[in-house]
Amino acid sequence: MELFDLLQYTFIQHALWGCLFASIACGIIGTYIVTRRLVFISGGITHASFGGIGIGLFTGISPILCAGIFSVLSAFGVEWLSKQKDMREDSAIAIFWTFGMAVGIIFSYLTPGATPDLSSYLFGNILMITIEDILALAVISILLIVLFFCCFHTMVEIAFDRDFARSQRQPVVVIEYLMMFFIALTIVASLRMVGIVLVISLLTLPAVTANLFTNRFKNMILLSIFFGFISCLVGLIISYQLQIPSGATIIFFSILMYAFCKMVKSIYICRNKKQNGN
Repeated sequence: MELFDLLQYTFIQHALWGCLFASIACGIIGTYIVTRRLVFISGGITHASFGGIGIGLFTGISPILCAGIFSVLSAFGVEWLSKQKDMREDSAIAIFWTFGMAVGIIFSYLTPGATPDLSSYLFGNILMITIEDILALAVISILLIVLFFCCFHTMVEIAFDRDFARSQRQPVVVIEYLMMFFIALTIVASLRMVGIVLVISLLTLPAVTANLFTNRFKNMILLSIFFGFISCLVGLIISYQLQIPSGATIIFFSILMYAFCKMVKSIYICRNKKQNGN
């Protein structure tokens, strides 16, 4: 089936919009995460969101909504607990990581009726994305664009040198909690696409790939969005054609793209060294 023939299907159109807005949100947040070296914290929040999904299934409330609330509270908990003198950051992350997973498993098995199918939450399926999911990703993307446009220099200072930003009397604590809030929301909004198991890769891989070509914060964001959208788009097409899970396909292609870019950069550097040596 031709690519343009697929566009007549509504679920493909929804998936493409989801790819676009997820790429924007994850590109912005992912750049901040990679620059601040918050990948492990993001992984903890991601797995903690499973607690909200379990509670949502048990109570009959939207699992994604419950996951959002649970993730935000976990993000604030990790941020607060890691700042305590008697608690290491990795220990705080481990507490919320394991607590969320335990709560999710317990409540999902306590849910009345047949044991719910958790595969869509664990591994995602971009073809099942809804209008509500698209709107959530769009709102998050717009808010992040506005936030970074208004506070760009402050964000850069905090991302690269937190102590310097504090010495300049920047609102470091407020920005850190605000970014943890958006990290949690972006993670939950992307669950439908790639699932709990793989969402951390969607946040970090495009940013890491972009970092191969630039160290400038603004350029990293733009390249992250570009690489993220290409990964989602190609992964969507391949998964549809081969009838394989979309989340895993998107991440697998992201890794291939990173490896290819890394190889190209290494070859380019080697050639430059040889030319300079001669």
